Amino acid sequence: MRRRALKIAAAASALTLIVALAVAVDPTLLIAGYETTTVEAVDGETNASLATVEARVADGFVKRYVGLSATDDLPGDRGMLFVHGDTAERAYVMRDMAFGLDILFVAADGTITVIHEAEPEARPFTRYRGTGQYVLEVPRGWSDRHGVETGDRLVFEAA
Repeated sequence: MRRRALKIAAAASALTLIVALAVAVDPTLLIAGYETTTVEAVDGETNASLATVEARVADGFVKRYVGLSATDDLPGDRGMLFVHGDTAERAYVMRDMAFGLDILFVAADGTITVIHEAEPEARPFTRYRGTGQYVLEVPRGWSDRHGVETGDRLVFEAA
């Protein structure tokens, strides 16, 4: 009986180690799927609509950590909206990215506080800093193409 318990414990330990290694190599294994939301950029002065994107919502630690790094490309009308519990100083990096991004930091009221144009890079990663409760990542050059600037607003329903 004791030998059997030891074998079961060893097998459970080995399985736990295999799962932990698999998740360390590919954290996307922990992500079952994403909610999506439509994000509209509006002019901060006139409220005119500037652009819209359909964004995957990264609202948990693992989803925020993985971000778009497991994505091969991003169509011009798609993005990812990172949702945090509060407004804070944040830093984003281009970990394992295959394409450039615009990284927009957004206050709790939807006001865009900072826009960075970021290119894929190797370590050490540039830390793109900004203050916000939300961060929107869209294809690089999206902000310029649509005239989106700091002070404009993003309108969306948080999932």
